[in-house]
Amino acid sequence: MQTLTEKLIHAGWADRVFSQAQLARLLEGTPQRRYNLVNRALQHGELLQLRRGLYLLAPQLQNKLPHPFVLAQALQSGSYVSFETALSFHGWIPESVPVTLSVVPGRRRLEVDLAALGLFRYYPLALRQGYFLEAVDRHTFAGQTALVAQPLRALLDIVCLRKLAIDSIQALTQSMRIDDGLLMQTKSPTWQALQQVYAHKRMATAIDALQFGQIA
Repeated sequence: MQTLTEKLIHAGWADRVFSQAQLARLLEGTPQRRYNLVNRALQHGELLQLRRGLYLLAPQLQNKLPHPFVLAQALQSGSYVSFETALSFHGWIPESVPVTLSVVPGRRRLEVDLAALGLFRYYPLALRQGYFLEAVDRHTFAGQTALVAQPLRALLDIVCLRKLAIDSIQALTQSMRIDDGLLMQTKSPTWQALQQVYAHKRMATAIDALQFGQIA
């Protein structure tokens, strides 16, 4: 086992994503020494590089892999899990979702395919400034945290991403087998808060239609 691997396990980082900056605090010596240690661990298959400057111990050296939501957050800081992934997590749709779908700040779509860990997709949305994390909660998975959209926020994010009209929203909820009762149980303050989130006026119309039962 490589020196770096032993240090990471001893530090309690066996099941955590860590960055170059964190390695710099853990390892003594010069940047060149740190670079050499990382390269040796990578070459021996004991370390995975998730993206530039972001790492994880290889699965065979872990007791349990990080939750996909935790990985999604680490791969793209500032993002939150949403869309069908969040709906499945909250039990609003019956099917599991094999891809971890997230909303990301900015304008660039991104896909990260990690063969041993899963597929992660990130989508930007037209949101009003200051409302990016409205109706998004922090959840803990084996001691590590990730941001996950509440179910109504996740559903509205789908409507926003796909630019759905009201009749298309009906088709969406039916195809996804979303129980109308779940929408009816959502409290009024949540609806009101989400009216402020999206930049396009069509979303206000869609939210009113969902809230007041104009989709029949």
